[in-house]
Amino acid sequence: MIERAFVRIAEGQVHLRQAIAEAPTAPPIVLLHASPSSSRWMVPLMEALAGNGRTIIAPDTLGNGDSPPPAGDTPDIAYFADSVIRLADAMGIETFDVYGAHTGARIACELAAAHPTRVCATVLDGIKEYDEAMREKILAHYAPKVPVDPHGTHMVWAFNFVRDQALYFPHFEQNAEHRLPGHMPSAQILHDATLDVLKALDTYSLPYLAAFRYRPLARLPVIETPVLLLKAAMELAVLNAAVDEAAALLRHGHVAAIASDPASKAAAMLHFFDTLA
Repeated sequence: MIERAFVRIAEGQVHLRQAIAEAPTAPPIVLLHASPSSSRWMVPLMEALAGNGRTIIAPDTLGNGDSPPPAGDTPDIAYFADSVIRLADAMGIETFDVYGAHTGARIACELAAAHPTRVCATVLDGIKEYDEAMREKILAHYAPKVPVDPHGTHMVWAFNFVRDQALYFPHFEQNAEHRLPGHMPSAQILHDATLDVLKALDTYSLPYLAAFRYRPLARLPVIETPVLLLKAAMELAVLNAAVDEAAALLRHGHVAAIASDPASKAAAMLHFFDTLA
């Protein structure tokens, strides 16, 4: 059963979802979501992972969902990684495995690099370092500050923001060259994603921009513990194209080409973790 909870750290009460194993046989798995969403998007993966002798924990990143804002105006990925360690401390968790998607993958990467005695193994789902020209363009346009408008136009903006991310990458380059394959998400998915953005309208951009500033290629070689990179069939092509380069930088790197559904990801993760036990 997945339950919601709040755990206090210095910034305030971090919101999380958890599936607690009654008799755990292995360290917990911490799941770190993509931007600009929340742990609600980890629920299908949590359900697929639950019941395997592990407690599953999925926090809302500071500045997202129902978690408090991060400290400072320009927090970096090292800060967000440290917040996960402080959350683990508050929950009495000494060591854990970690999975991260997109922004969450960068936080997971830094966790593994900076805290080798706390992170047993790491799964990265969508991680890439962009060239300087693309980085500057993304930092300038990807996650704008949008004020609350008395006519509610910020609500329309939020819906179009999440919709455009399903159509283009980057979402502000709306032309044939940047058009993504695949189908438009359902109205319900777009609605839920819009709510996550609106809930954190003032702070959603902080972890987003930290992720794009982060330089994973400098940190991957530092990681001493095993890392699995997922190459999911429906992932952004630019992210899948970066998997082999990232794997080559790792001391103990592994790659799994899989389908994109939660069950396939869970199976690859559990197989990876079990081979290390």
